[in-house]
Amino acid sequence: VEWNKTKQRVRSAVKDMAKELIALYAKRAQEKGFAFSSDTEWQKEFEERFPYEETDDQLRCIDEIKADMEQVRPMERLLCGDVGFGKTEVALRAVFKAVMDSKQVAVLVTTTILAWQHYNTFRSRLENFPVKVEILSRYRTAKQQKQILRELARGEIEIIIGTHRLLQKDVEFKDLGLVIIDEEQRFGVAHKERFKEMFSGVDILTLSATPIPRTLNMAMTGIRDMSVLETPPQDRQPITTYVMEHDWGIVASAISKELRRNGQAYYIHNRVESITNCAAKLHELVPEASIGIAHGKMEEDELLEVWSRLLNGEINLLVCTTLIETGVDVPNCNTLIIEGAENMGLAQLHQLRGRVGRTNRRAFAYFTFKRGKVLSEVATKRLDAIREFTKFGSGFRIAMRDLEIRGAGSILGASQSGHLTAVGYDMYLKLLDEAVKEQGLDENAKVPEAAKECLVDIKINAYIPESYIPSSAQRITCYRKIASIKNEQDMLDVTDELIDRYGDVPKSVYGLVKIALLRTRAEKAKIEEIVQSGNNLLFYTEKPDIEMIGKCVDSMNDRVSLNMTGRANIRVGIDGDPLECLSEFLDNYCRDRSNLN
Repeated sequence: VEWNKTKQRVRSAVKDMAKELIALYAKRAQEKGFAFSSDTEWQKEFEERFPYEETDDQLRCIDEIKADMEQVRPMERLLCGDVGFGKTEVALRAVFKAVMDSKQVAVLVTTTILAWQHYNTFRSRLENFPVKVEILSRYRTAKQQKQILRELARGEIEIIIGTHRLLQKDVEFKDLGLVIIDEEQRFGVAHKERFKEMFSGVDILTLSATPIPRTLNMAMTGIRDMSVLETPPQDRQPITTYVMEHDWGIVASAISKELRRNGQAYYIHNRVESITNCAAKLHELVPEASIGIAHGKMEEDELLEVWSRLLNGEINLLVCTTLIETGVDVPNCNTLIIEGAENMGLAQLHQLRGRVGRTNRRAFAYFTFKRGKVLSEVATKRLDAIREFTKFGSGFRIAMRDLEIRGAGSILGASQSGHLTAVGYDMYLKLLDEAVKEQGLDENAKVPEAAKECLVDIKINAYIPESYIPSSAQRITCYRKIASIKNEQDMLDVTDELIDRYGDVPKSVYGLVKIALLRTRAEKAKIEEIVQSGNNLLFYTEKPDIEMIGKCVDSMNDRVSLNMTGRANIRVGIDGDPLECLSEFLDNYCRDRSNLN
């Protein structure tokens, strides 16, 4: 009853959201952009110069993006791919296509280091073509920036790469055709409002390994198209991940192990005021290490100097803040140690882990939290998720878990928490989809009938005891997962997950899981309610299948009868366990109807 009340409350709120969505759909459909031409010979030559073999996913995503660009409607696509899966090369193909139609391209990134890295990557890939690439960030002097802005306004610069500086009002384009936004989750709401103002009618491609809940929600509900890279490059190995209390002995051992194989390591200490003391402590523990320090408050030249020394191998241990989070690529760095991981977001932890393991060499990541500290429930969930998702392509699954932990957020506003918390992600999307379809109907069209859910009220134990899952929040999450069971495979998956995380499933939990599966089968058979009355089960349905009832009578020894007086129901005598009786009847009643199994 409480569940149904919650759904009704959320359904009402979601209907208001659907009205906003329809308005957004309509505005988007009316916008006219630029339809790019088909690929040129230069495009083919540029793509053939890529020194690696593309994965099938890369080729598919490239085709999807190009198809969008060739439409009149402005592209708004999310490219979701795990760290190191080749998002930059996919973006480069789109950039080159835009430049071939004499359009300018803006590449918006979050940090000056990432801007510099992209600048070098783009120049290297485009060195054989007459394309001018520039960078606009704090690495350019005021005089250089003024010159760049003049050339940009005159159309002499085809590709401009920059940080938030690109969003300032003195930046003008002669003919902007494409915007690439790298790691959108790092930009604030005010910046995104500026995106809408500056880039209206322009094709937009967003790159992310772990999109924020709102961005992912927009893609999942169809406001934004989405392409997903799930295939890792060849010879790439998963990162060995440890979640543990901070221990200086283990830290020293991990760093020494990496240095012995001539590798490099990152140590993340996210406090600028004490980062020097931390570096001194590491020097005592690992005297053979050549240590560098990097943080966002350093001067540009000083930071670039440290970065150059790291790339050249002069530094083999970099003690830094989270400024390395986005897109930084140092192939020889293959050990990562994070201090205070409990204070960081789930997507942030995954991004930091992606800074290692970018070659065929085995990489290690240590997520440490303060010794003896009692972690909050959210911090525990995040660390559990980062420990759980270590396989390739985990970025998308981490974003989905983040969506569950944080909520979907308001699609159009600044809020980052939503009604999803009340009903769970699957039900939230279902309600939103129903509301959008209802709002989008013609005036004379018939409102689609909502699917009726079967209510089950029988005398068995069907619940999750506190002794099995002590955390109330985790019990609620498990209830939602059990409620989403649709078939036998779902039931097996949920049961396996419960056993893996909490141990052998108690009888009461098995009853709950079994009921969830049987309820789904009953719904498909148009059964609206199942009630135990004494030694009988009553199956209420408006459309009883007479032929199947006859077969049930034959196979269940006359324990089955049809009552058409009042509310139609099928009466089944209980012989033993009510749950087994329920299952037996549905097996017979749904027999020979494969779509119900």
